[in-house]
Amino acid sequence: MIKLMKQLKPFRWAIALVLVLVFLQSMGDLYLPTLMSDIVDKGIVHMDKPYIWKIGGYMLLVAGVGALCSVVASYFSARIAAGFGKNTRARVFHHVENFTLNEFDKLGTASLITRTTNDITQVQVVLTMMLRMMIGAPMMMIGGIIMAVSEDAKLSLIFVIVIPVLVGAILLIGMKGLPLFKAIQVKLDKLNRVLREHLTGIRVIRSFNRIEHENRRFTEANRDLTETSIKVNKIMAGLMPMMMIVMNFSMIAILYYGGIRIGDNDLKVGSLMAFIQYAMQIMFSLIMVSMMFVLIPRASASALRINEVLDLQPEIKDPEAKAAAGAKTGADGEALRGYIEFDNVVFSYPGAEQPALAGISFSARPGEVTAIIGGTGSGKSTLLSLIPRFYDVDSGAVRVDGVDVREMTQEELRVKIGYIPQKAVLFTGTISDNIRYGKEDASEEEIIHAAKVAQAYDFVTAMKDGFESEIAQGGGNVSGGQKQRLSIARALVRKPEVYLFDDSFSALDFKTDAKLRAALKTETTEATVLIVAQRVSTVMDADRIIVLDDGRISGMGTHRELMEHSEVYREIVSSQLSEEEIA
Repeated sequence: MIKLMKQLKPFRWAIALVLVLVFLQSMGDLYLPTLMSDIVDKGIVHMDKPYIWKIGGYMLLVAGVGALCSVVASYFSARIAAGFGKNTRARVFHHVENFTLNEFDKLGTASLITRTTNDITQVQVVLTMMLRMMIGAPMMMIGGIIMAVSEDAKLSLIFVIVIPVLVGAILLIGMKGLPLFKAIQVKLDKLNRVLREHLTGIRVIRSFNRIEHENRRFTEANRDLTETSIKVNKIMAGLMPMMMIVMNFSMIAILYYGGIRIGDNDLKVGSLMAFIQYAMQIMFSLIMVSMMFVLIPRASASALRINEVLDLQPEIKDPEAKAAAGAKTGADGEALRGYIEFDNVVFSYPGAEQPALAGISFSARPGEVTAIIGGTGSGKSTLLSLIPRFYDVDSGAVRVDGVDVREMTQEELRVKIGYIPQKAVLFTGTISDNIRYGKEDASEEEIIHAAKVAQAYDFVTAMKDGFESEIAQGGGNVSGGQKQRLSIARALVRKPEVYLFDDSFSALDFKTDAKLRAALKTETTEATVLIVAQRVSTVMDADRIIVLDDGRISGMGTHRELMEHSEVYREIVSSQLSEEEIA
């Protein structure tokens, strides 16, 4: 919690103003009972009306200034807390943007969403109260004790018993509540995860008639969270009645012993009234502290979870960019743009017993199409993910334009690449916005051209608003093949040096697939193209086909060469094509 509060540095002057205003309000509240005591003991007892009006006027002035300070302090504390929440959310968001896929796997998407929204809100709510109470409550309590002692030291001995009892109750309940608040946040993560899976997988759930199963999963997670929340609220609910009981018995004791002291002429009526008000201020300041103890444990748990995100450093970091002095050159001596080289690459996923890729060495030149094929789990997509540096290799090197990708900044590297993922991802907005995602300043002509090459132009223009048609969240209002074509158009409009197609034609029919590959040939003549595919028909015409088997290259060459020398490739071909097609 304290570590997270360092984010308040930009608001230090506003915080100082709030503390000053709360101080002035507290001093005013402490001064009012003394003025009231003077009115009773000097004004009412002696029937001195001018004195009553005079001190009454002072009381109104003090109360008015205190109320003004309270309003202004509330306004600025709310602004500070809202600003803190805004800055912290932005900081967490920007930090998470730098995470590698490994960090996302460690924390989980549902947990990251909860931490960025619910957890920061919890801290923000407590911060608003802290700014008002962290100085106001202690000052009211300490000031109230001092003023009460000044009114009657002997009667103040009541607080020697009362205050330790209240503080002990607050600490006991706070210690029991903190572990439960931590558990609540974890169970909230689980509920969000179940809900997220249900909403994103609703088609699969309905197709397999698993609605009842999902209802049970949600009910279980919901009940678990509810039961823990009820348990912690029961504990916290016991605090207020306990405080009120102690307060009421304290009032009885004060009135009883105060009455005796008045009867003995050791205490005046006005002083007893002031003493009661100071006792109330002390009790209410402890109630405010107890309210903080209700909220602080949950905020502390949330702060720990936020710090866990901010403290998690991405494994992949940007070095200082190096000049591409070692860049590959063509026959004319000019540097090749988009030259890809794998040099004895070995890569393992965290916790894996065996490498996902081992001994991978090949090169891909501009103007060439390099296809990667292999069985499920052979490492095709993993190999492609190493080029944009989604993961770092364990040993060996991946080079782009002759420079190791680990020696380039991620921005410098990825601006050279047009990546089309295995699972097409579209964003809410228009079709034009989604294509322009690859190049922000793309003109309308460039967008239309990219759509035509990607074979998306016909279905886009057939839509009601054409390129201004809205895409639903996750691309729910377009088919899988249409999503893939729009993803390809997004990469084409970028005009990168390297195209990475990660099984990006899987949802296309054979006719559209053939037309798209033919259009891509003319569009990518100066770029390096790497295609991961399951279909043999997609890769047959590639300049180079790499056959992967269990993370290793089992064959490399053209279709004809591999048919002669690679048994694995022949098995893949024979499983997909008839003997006439193979011939």
